[in-house]
Amino acid sequence: VTSAMNAVNAKMSTYLKDSELSQFNASESVEPQKMSPATLEVIQMAQAISELTQGRFDVTVGPLVNAWGFGPEGPQKTLTDEEVSELLGYVGFQKLKVDAAASTLTKEHPKTYVDLSAIAKGYAVDKVVESLEGLGHTNYMVEIGGEVYAKGLNPDDSPWRIGIETPSAEVPGIFDVVVLSGKGLATSADYRNFYENDGERYSHTINPKTGRPIKHSLASVSVLADSCAQADALATALNVLGPIEGPELAEKQGIAALFIIRDSEGKLQESQTSDFAKAREQAKQ
Repeated sequence: VTSAMNAVNAKMSTYLKDSELSQFNASESVEPQKMSPATLEVIQMAQAISELTQGRFDVTVGPLVNAWGFGPEGPQKTLTDEEVSELLGYVGFQKLKVDAAASTLTKEHPKTYVDLSAIAKGYAVDKVVESLEGLGHTNYMVEIGGEVYAKGLNPDDSPWRIGIETPSAEVPGIFDVVVLSGKGLATSADYRNFYENDGERYSHTINPKTGRPIKHSLASVSVLADSCAQADALATALNVLGPIEGPELAEKQGIAALFIIRDSEGKLQESQTSDFAKAREQAKQ
């Protein structure tokens, strides 16, 4: 388990300066650079979700994540419109080219920076799952930083029942429960990783289209998917899309998703896709 996690971290961390991804980000070369199959696999998965969500999920949003104070360097100052506009010039998933046959990754702009934090954690869960399966285990639950994958039965010989947190820093608790077996579950929310400056709240989730932290009434999105990496990335993408476009896209694409929305009085309301409703019904049986 430790080996599987460390392998992903060594390749995809933006906090380790000697990781494969950090070295790619530090280079301003626009020539193809050799990358491991694992990193290229994650980037290709990310690119597919970028296409699906019309760029609302974008791993090249890294320069904006860093500039807004949510990257390895810590808090930064509030950005001006001009600074946001300049950084947006480096952003765009189309600026990355994967050549799987040659095992290379190419950036179109010298300052394009890749941040896999919204998918690599889920991918690490999937790699731990592979390790457990390889050892012959069929009953397990793996969780890394809130991303979960479960299979089989728990120690009480019952299905794994996973709680979805109430999106509130002030009144934490369990909003609902789903049965998880052979699926990944991930949640993207605004109530943990944020800061306030001059009375304004800044979420860690950046909209790649505007270059700014998201501001809408959607408090959290939870997604069930075949892999934890998929669930991780889709939850972020749907969170960026917001309380109207997010549910519309999820229903249209057959994504099992639960949306928790704050109304004008701050009360929590929910919206769910039909596939997520089925999963909740199972939990009640």
